[in-house]
Amino acid sequence: MGWLPLALVFAGCGTGPEVGPAEPQGDEPSTVAIPKTFAPFGEGYPGAGDPCRRLGESDTTRPFLDHETTLVGCPDPAAAGALEGRTIAVIDGITLVSIPQSGAAVVEEWPDPPDPETGYNATADVFCGFAGAEPTDRCSAGVKRRWGSDGTTLVEIQKPDGRARAIYFQGVTPYGADSAEADGSAGWDFTVEREDDWNEIRYGPERYRIPDALVIGG
Repeated sequence: MGWLPLALVFAGCGTGPEVGPAEPQGDEPSTVAIPKTFAPFGEGYPGAGDPCRRLGESDTTRPFLDHETTLVGCPDPAAAGALEGRTIAVIDGITLVSIPQSGAAVVEEWPDPPDPETGYNATADVFCGFAGAEPTDRCSAGVKRRWGSDGTTLVEIQKPDGRARAIYFQGVTPYGADSAEADGSAGWDFTVEREDDWNEIRYGPERYRIPDALVIGG
C-alpha cells in the first residue's frame, strides 16, 4: 500500500466538537450605582474612584447612623469585604458597612463654582424644627464656601416665617449663628451634637441637621 497524501490523512481524522463562546457560570455580580435614597456623597471610599461611597442621613440610612462610626455603602459584597469595617445590612442590593471612626472627621473641599445669581455653591433641603420641636420638617438651604476671609463657610437656611438663619462653619464644624434683637436670638445658646456625617445644631428653640455633603460638597 502506498503512502496517502498528508492532506487526506488529516481529512480523515476527527476534529472534535466545535468550541463556541463559554457559557456564563452562574450569576455574576454586577456593579450598580448607589441610589440617592442612601444619600451618598464624595467621589468614592476610601479613595476617589473606589466603588463604595460614604452615606449621609436619609430615611433609608437613619437606623444605621451613629456618632462613633462612618456609614459606607458598597455596590457588591466583594467591595464591602475589602473595607476594614462590619457589614450590617444589605438593602436593595447595596451592602452597608459600619466603620469605626479613628479620629476627627476628614475635611475634603469640593470646588463647586458659585451660582452667579444666588452666590451659593450648592443648595439642598435640610431637616429643621422650630419652637423646640424635633427637626423633622424640611427647610431650603444654600452654602457659600470660603465665604469669610478666614475660610469660614456660610450656610443660610430659609425659615417658614420668611427669614433666613445663617450658620457659620470652620471645615465641617459649626461654631455660631447670626443673631438679632428683633427675634430675640441675641441671647440664645448655640450647641452642636455631632452624629456621623452631619451636625445637629440647637440655637435657642431652633434645631437644624446639616450634613457634611452640603457644607464641603460631594
